[in-house]
Amino acid sequence: MPAPDAAPDPWARPGAAEPARAAGRRLAEEAERLAVAAGDAASVVVREVRAIDELDAVHRLYNAIWRPDPQSPPMTGELLRALAKSGNYVGGAFDGDELVGACVGFFGAPAEEAVHSHIAGVSGAARGRSIGFALKLHQRAWSMRRGVSAITWTYDPLVRRNAYFNLVKLAARPEEYLANFYGGMRDGINGDDDTDRLLVHWRLGSDPVRAACAGRTEPADAAAERARGALVALAAGPDGGPQAGPARAAGAVGGGGSSGSRTLLVAVPPDIEGMRLAEPGRAKDWRTALRDVMGAAMADGARVTGFDRAGWYVLEHAGARTQEER
Repeated sequence: MPAPDAAPDPWARPGAAEPARAAGRRLAEEAERLAVAAGDAASVVVREVRAIDELDAVHRLYNAIWRPDPQSPPMTGELLRALAKSGNYVGGAFDGDELVGACVGFFGAPAEEAVHSHIAGVSGAARGRSIGFALKLHQRAWSMRRGVSAITWTYDPLVRRNAYFNLVKLAARPEEYLANFYGGMRDGINGDDDTDRLLVHWRLGSDPVRAACAGRTEPADAAAERARGALVALAAGPDGGPQAGPARAAGAVGGGGSSGSRTLLVAVPPDIEGMRLAEPGRAKDWRTALRDVMGAAMADGARVTGFDRAGWYVLEHAGARTQEER
């Protein structure tokens, strides 16, 4: 399987110290090896997409995944061509000649030091093969070869599998809760729900990210956190809807953990996308509850430090036990 696409050496810039250049090259080479290995494991070739017919295939793939209102496609072919031509990231995962996944990002501020990953998706027929992981590792390698130190993106915090993928499989960390960030999206995934998002930062050369990309993940353990004194701020009630936990009654949400515990546990439902179809009212209740709890806690300075696959976010207020920055 070919190595990721070639790029100019960003560490050859005048004034760059030799130790920094050497360290940057080593990290980028490591990222390339991991990206190739992830593609091999998923039985796909991940590469940049530049040809018009392949960019149009990305557009069609996204439409098939999101099923948008015809007036509101997630990404047009014209925009994809403009992004690719101007040196931004458009990556595709190919199973033979078939495009089965794609990821698009563009440079953000500070210029050429950060990339915002706008959209990524894998075809329904190809899910379960870790193609999304291979795409993100290719994007990471592509970015590091250009001297980029961080990638940001947003995701719906109610989607449990995406939370696990972003926070555990990739070791990205949420920085901000964004209420109704995109407004109405009118597609088959978001329905008519508000588009609340978590903005995550992926620090490409950090030790936790390097370990996660090599397959060494650190999922949170909600039971262990409870044993250490964490309070439940939001849980699932007997009817499957959201239920405020003891932390709300104790005033620990949005109040700096005034109850004495500075670690909060926040639940999300198993399948919010299915709930939106079967029980739209209950799905909206979850959106409101998560915004009120997680949004308030993060606005008050709490950081999301992990995710338990059973559906629990772990948040810690300033002053909680010291943990390595993720």
